[in-house]
Amino acid sequence: MALAKQVIRFILRILFRVEVEGLDNYHKAGRRVMIVANHTSFLDAVLLSIFLPNRLTFAINTQISKKWWVQPFGQIVRFFPMDPVNPLSIKSFIKDLEQDKRSVIFPEGRITVTGTLMKIYDGPGLIALKSGAMVLPIRIDGAQYSIFSRLKGIERRQLFPKIKLTILPPQKIELDDSILGRVRRIEAGKVLKKIMTDMIYSTSDNHMTIMDKLLNAREIHGAAQVVLEDVERQPLDYRQIFLRSSVLSRLMAEKTQPREIVGLLLPNTNATVLSFFALQSVARVPAMLNYTVGYKGLLSAIETAQIQTVYTSKRFIKLAKMDDLIAILEKQVNILYLEDLRDDITWQDKVYGLVCSLLPKIVYAQQWQSVQPDDPAVVLFTSGSEGMPKGVVLSHKNIISNTIQLGTKIDFNKNDVILNALPLFHSFGLSTATLVSVLNGMKVFLYPSPLHYRIIPEVAYDINATMLFGTNTFLKGYAKFAHSYDFYSIRYVCAGAEAVQKETRSVYAEKFGLRILEGYGATETSPVISINCPMDYKTGTVGMMLPGMGYQLKKVPGIESGGQLFVNGPNVMAGYLRHDNPGVLEPAASEFGAGWYDTGDIVDIDDDGFIRIKGRVKRFAKIGGEMVSLSMVEDMVSQCWPDELHAVVSIPDSNKGEQLVLVTTRQNVQRKELSAFAKTSQIGEINIPKKMIEVEKLPLLGTGKINYQAINEIAV
Repeated sequence: MALAKQVIRFILRILFRVEVEGLDNYHKAGRRVMIVANHTSFLDAVLLSIFLPNRLTFAINTQISKKWWVQPFGQIVRFFPMDPVNPLSIKSFIKDLEQDKRSVIFPEGRITVTGTLMKIYDGPGLIALKSGAMVLPIRIDGAQYSIFSRLKGIERRQLFPKIKLTILPPQKIELDDSILGRVRRIEAGKVLKKIMTDMIYSTSDNHMTIMDKLLNAREIHGAAQVVLEDVERQPLDYRQIFLRSSVLSRLMAEKTQPREIVGLLLPNTNATVLSFFALQSVARVPAMLNYTVGYKGLLSAIETAQIQTVYTSKRFIKLAKMDDLIAILEKQVNILYLEDLRDDITWQDKVYGLVCSLLPKIVYAQQWQSVQPDDPAVVLFTSGSEGMPKGVVLSHKNIISNTIQLGTKIDFNKNDVILNALPLFHSFGLSTATLVSVLNGMKVFLYPSPLHYRIIPEVAYDINATMLFGTNTFLKGYAKFAHSYDFYSIRYVCAGAEAVQKETRSVYAEKFGLRILEGYGATETSPVISINCPMDYKTGTVGMMLPGMGYQLKKVPGIESGGQLFVNGPNVMAGYLRHDNPGVLEPAASEFGAGWYDTGDIVDIDDDGFIRIKGRVKRFAKIGGEMVSLSMVEDMVSQCWPDELHAVVSIPDSNKGEQLVLVTTRQNVQRKELSAFAKTSQIGEINIPKKMIEVEKLPLLGTGKINYQAINEIAV
């Protein structure tokens, strides 16, 4: 038996270059151990039995244990047949484990057909709890790309992919004795699920640069995998991305210096993404400039980040009618046009681009070897809706980490087509909707404006989009004009940046049969902090915290439950660039210490870990000594008048300290109508705005958020 095991191990090492990491953790686990692993392929049981010491017991489905091809492995491992519908099987397995056995169980119960973790059953958690066994998580990575997986058509399969087994430190499932009955089983299952999710995240490599990740994606999915397209309908695969961005990088390198922050004033097009990667490949830091803020906002951003060179497009400037704006900016910075760069391309540049497209790993390694994962990767600017915009510096590790964190929650695959109309100068549009796609083998279709409510549903229908990203305002607009079949191919609708209204959720469920996956984040967190997902969903919340993140709640006077949210994690920004201290990086920090970011939001987190946003600290009014959430008032008004847009702010009041003002697109607005609705909904009179102002449209920022500075000016 030992000889057979050695022979098989030798063959597998030769074919799959199998690497085992963390064997010390295996020995530390003790004698009574329940090994849990993700289930990637038919090879998994063979890999564990051959590369782990001792003779293991495998929990196996009764029917599968009778298969002819399973029988030979009985000489190497011990099988424990289990009937998944028979509770006695679990009891028998617990008794067997109590005999100080080392047993293996796959908590998913089946081989993945999505490429990510599937449903984690409660039974294995209960087994570990009742037997008192140490839980030893093992990540199997690489086997999902083999011909022995069930991902044909979903992942690019290889004959002999490299396989890695990572053994994590053992841990024990322990629950309070007051938790009894079926609830105890469910809670044990939740603990095991968290162990498995954290395992996937912690064993994923985030210590790389964006270009490293791009190269890695090309190797996994193939150079011919199409990942980028825009309204010009010229799709680009990885080979073309490397070819075009490398040619562009040579020209950009001539005009800029290494480590320099370089401005990009460009719309949602392929050229913008190519420019982004071109700057990355020559160790420049792109700063995504918001062209909707006017010349004052742009000049502020340029001064804050000490930008000397800005790349833009003549065609874009003409279509956006920004000639006057450019005339002002030219007095401060060097404005360069992509069209002019195209005219400067030489045959040497073309040859260089061709070589890069064929041998990117060799060529690029010389250029970015000095760039480290913790170095700045991009500068984005906060919206400035509540003050002077700040430059947010995100490192390569920040962005890669958030990409990995999202991958533990959403089952992305290379067949997905993401429709992104969110601007690339916003973290939601750049990181979540674009980089997550391109760096994971998915195709992203860039549309130039999220405000084309009639056109975007047609685009979704035409390109067979599977994922749609947007804010409540934008999604509401699409639903109004979309045909009920326009979103037939959509798998997921992901929303963020502002609260999703009940009416928006309802119309997507009823008209399109889609559940909106609402998330929460900030530019400073790259940007996602939490998200609802198919396996963890609760209406009215913004989902559960992503793995790898920690949080603290600071008590706020006048708020009974929850508190002000502070977060830390690998996706929290490198730091701020402030206008009053231009060019100087101010690392992320708060009263909880270095690396902790103050979200400024008041949240409540329930026992299951779901987060409810109560509102921003700055968006609470104190009326007659009582705290009133402006966000909650807005939500109430939206329920009363769902077909209009509304914003609520507070202004000083000589009698009660502050008063509420509603700015709304509803015409002939009646306070008594809102008061009657509030009374029916058992909402106190204190929440009814004292004054109501009618406008044709609400002022919005380019990101789709309400421009509260402008709303305050209207109210005052």
